[in-house]
Amino acid sequence: MATLSRKSTSATTFNNITDGDTLLEFKASLSNHWGAIASWNKTNEFCRWQGVSCSLKHKHRVIKLNLSSEGLSGTIAPSIGNLTFLRTLDLSWNNIHGEIPSTIGHLSLLRNLNLSNNSFHGEIHANLNNCTSLENINLDSNMLTGEIPAFLGGLSRLSSIHLQRNNFSGLIPPSLANLSALQQIYFAFNKLEGPIPKGLGRLSGLEFVQLAANQISGTIPTTFFNHSSLTHFSVALNELNGRLPSDLGNHIPNVQYLLLSMNHFTGTLPASLANATKIYALDVYLDNFTGRVPPEIGKLCPALLSFDTNQLTATTAQDWKFVTFLTNCTRLRVLKLQDNSLGAMLPISITNLSAQLQKLFVGENEIYGKISFGISNLAGLTQLQFSNNRFTGVLPDSIGMLNSLQIFDFDGNQLTGLLPSSIGNLTQLLHLRTDNNKFEGPLPTSLRNLQELTAATFTNNKFTGPLPIEIFNLSSLSFLLDLSNNYFFGPLPPEVGSLTKLAYLYISGNNFSGWIPDAISNCQSLVDLRLDTNSFNGSIPASISKMKGLMILTLFNNTLSGAIPRELGLMDGLEGLYLSHNNLSGHIPESIENMTSLHKLDLSFNHLDGKVPLHGVFSNVTGFLFDGNLGLCGGISELHLPPCLPNSMEHSKRELLAIFKVILPIAGVLLCISLVLIFISLKNKQKSQSTTLAEAHLIDDKYPRVSYAELVQGTNGFDTNSLIGRGRYGSVYKCSLHLKNAITTVAVKVFDLQQSGSSNSFISECEALNKIRHRNLISIITCCSSSDFNQNDFKALVFEFMPNGSLHSWLHQDVQASQQGHGLTLTERLNIAVDVADALDYLHNNCEAPIVHCDLKPSNILLNQELIAHVGDFGLARILSNSTSEQLIDSKSTMGIRGTIGYVAPEYGDGGQVSKCGDVYSFGIVILELFTGMLPTNDVFRDGLTLQKHAENALPGMLMKIVDPVLLTVEEAFESNLQGRRNAMEDISMVMLPVTKLALSCCKQAPIERMCIRDAAAEMHRIRDLHVKKRKTEGEFTIK
Repeated sequence: MATLSRKSTSATTFNNITDGDTLLEFKASLSNHWGAIASWNKTNEFCRWQGVSCSLKHKHRVIKLNLSSEGLSGTIAPSIGNLTFLRTLDLSWNNIHGEIPSTIGHLSLLRNLNLSNNSFHGEIHANLNNCTSLENINLDSNMLTGEIPAFLGGLSRLSSIHLQRNNFSGLIPPSLANLSALQQIYFAFNKLEGPIPKGLGRLSGLEFVQLAANQISGTIPTTFFNHSSLTHFSVALNELNGRLPSDLGNHIPNVQYLLLSMNHFTGTLPASLANATKIYALDVYLDNFTGRVPPEIGKLCPALLSFDTNQLTATTAQDWKFVTFLTNCTRLRVLKLQDNSLGAMLPISITNLSAQLQKLFVGENEIYGKISFGISNLAGLTQLQFSNNRFTGVLPDSIGMLNSLQIFDFDGNQLTGLLPSSIGNLTQLLHLRTDNNKFEGPLPTSLRNLQELTAATFTNNKFTGPLPIEIFNLSSLSFLLDLSNNYFFGPLPPEVGSLTKLAYLYISGNNFSGWIPDAISNCQSLVDLRLDTNSFNGSIPASISKMKGLMILTLFNNTLSGAIPRELGLMDGLEGLYLSHNNLSGHIPESIENMTSLHKLDLSFNHLDGKVPLHGVFSNVTGFLFDGNLGLCGGISELHLPPCLPNSMEHSKRELLAIFKVILPIAGVLLCISLVLIFISLKNKQKSQSTTLAEAHLIDDKYPRVSYAELVQGTNGFDTNSLIGRGRYGSVYKCSLHLKNAITTVAVKVFDLQQSGSSNSFISECEALNKIRHRNLISIITCCSSSDFNQNDFKALVFEFMPNGSLHSWLHQDVQASQQGHGLTLTERLNIAVDVADALDYLHNNCEAPIVHCDLKPSNILLNQELIAHVGDFGLARILSNSTSEQLIDSKSTMGIRGTIGYVAPEYGDGGQVSKCGDVYSFGIVILELFTGMLPTNDVFRDGLTLQKHAENALPGMLMKIVDPVLLTVEEAFESNLQGRRNAMEDISMVMLPVTKLALSCCKQAPIERMCIRDAAAEMHRIRDLHVKKRKTEGEFTIK
């Protein structure tokens, strides 16, 4: 369509047709024609169409097109460029897509362009440079890409630029400093990088600067901090660093929003901020500020004051003086001080803060003393967080006066006594956390009044008595009820079936007894049900199968008996079923093998017998656990169970048993006599036969035999391209073997028999591997003990191949891989820590004789396709006698110190005893390395500094500084907006404190002070499970 002439007044008809036809063509390009444009047609004069305004001076020329929020979709017709008199084009809040037409560049009179909140993509076209009259451009919330064009700096009339929530990348153009009329810059939520141009700070009229959620680096130009016009300044969630000027507050007197959170700012908070008296929100969350909070800052009167997750300190009452000053601020609504190093007692003046205060967070600090009775003065509180401090004494009854509370967290303290019944007055409460304190006595029956409660945790206290029925009448409970690890007793009331909306129910680790009530099947919303570690008896109720949404069911460590109900096989969504350590008997129901979702089934240590099914979870050697059921037979060959007898042989079997009862005692006496006669000769030959016996354990009919020639062929002659690792006593190769009528990829550990101690290592590994079977221990397939082609002795072990290599290779990969985010996520690291803990717990506590690994380190922790950890390399392992559970290290042994420098327990270097405590020490070091990414032998660890001391020095407020940078990169890669990124950092921060404390408890210098591995494994499970629950709910139960 031809471009219109603005000079000819005789072309009215032509102009009329042209602008009208342009609008109709614009309408035709849209895919829906409702709303304002529904009435656009030639029967009406187009200047009267809805959304259209025409010039009074130039008749029939459109000067304004406003179709905001009209539900439009489709694309913009290029002919839009023919509306050459257009001053305002507003198509915001629609669903228009495609690229922004380059013909908009023909609109030289355009002053206001608003295309925000649509789905435009592509780059900003260079033709827009011709819109020389443009004053305001708003392209927020689209999918635009490319760099912010430098030509914008030539549009001299621009006063506001809104480009936030797109995918712009590159630098902020320095040319924008030429825009003397510029007042507003909104570039947040893009992928901008590089420094903030210094020239922008010289724009004297600048009022709004919004650069949050990019990758901007460097320091803030000092020119920005000399602006009397500046009212909003936000650079949150970037990579900025440096210190704030000490006189900052003197030069920004009108600033209202100063948002500096989630950067790398250091130094102290400037006391001069007290002079910026108009501040409404001051947020420095997740930076590196240190020192005390200047008392003068308390003279401000903001609505939001957020200092959380820094390294701020308080050691005396004087250091809390800023809180006393804040008592004069009636506008204060949010005060966040959590996750710092604030100590001493919480000042009594905190109870005199504004009665309108809504959120008070002081958790994750080192505050001690009692919670003041006067806390009830803060009647406007909706969220109150005291978590993870050192508060003592009782929770005051006055807490019940805070009847607006919705979230109340005081977990992780040392509070004692009874939970006050006044807590039942908090009728608006949604979330309640009381866990990890020292509360005792029964739960108050007044909890029945909390009819809005959706989540409550009471775990790890000393609560006693039967559960009050009232708690099960809280129909609002829809997320979590955690009563685990207390001293509750008695039967589980049938009223539990009233929790029909609840997703997670944990009552493990108590003293509940009696039958599991059938009524529990009414909890149709349950996803995770944990009833383990109690004293439940009777049979498993078949009605549990009605809980169709259940994914996890734990019933282990009870005294349940009878058969496993076949109805459990009807639970299509069940992923984990844990029934170990009970008295269950009978056959395994075949229906379970049809459960396609089930990937973990633990039936170990029961009295089950009969045939093991072949399909489903039973075909997964890592997902099916069955130790301690001596009557089982059949199953897949990898389970190495004896074959099942035909039915016709069962009768004969029973007759033979009766005969054996007579014959066996006689044979036993004869056998004892024989053993005495040959004992002396065997004793002399014991050493020479040890290798043969060890091999015999492995080269049994239940393992496929493999020859030296097969290993040579499978590794291409032990070619270096097949080499995947080297160890103290040999090398490991990737190998292809023909096993079970199929080509299988395996790992072959070839022992260097010229190396001193290598033969002993082979024997130790054979003996250890013969006694163990666990999902988190490396699975041996067979061994080879023969001669090579030169008739030299050859010994090798063949293991299951781990495609994801060792944990060491993941933690210490090359720089390029790290920068690309190829690292382990937080959840994966927690899972690996749990896997390793479970493996050690099995070795120490569940084997016939305890086994000490003696060389636990990341290079001996291997990861399969699903990143499930497997502990390997038992060349230094020791099998302990049950009587002592420890052995003296032979200082003259060819093995030398048992372990690897950096990971080996200190007592081993002094010739101390091999014990479980040594493995626990190594586990603690591995955990620290897993979450910091630092080797214990790093060059920085000298002059008395160790990895443990490095972690101790970071407790509690500086832990984010020692987190593995790869972990931070990987976690941030999953988040696409400010809230998501904030949650990722919070998740890491919340995990680092308990993980670090656990690791340090494991690697204490004195063995007697270390945790036992069973407790460490339980704590590691708790940390992982809490993290997983938080991730699954995506912030439903959070204090942030």
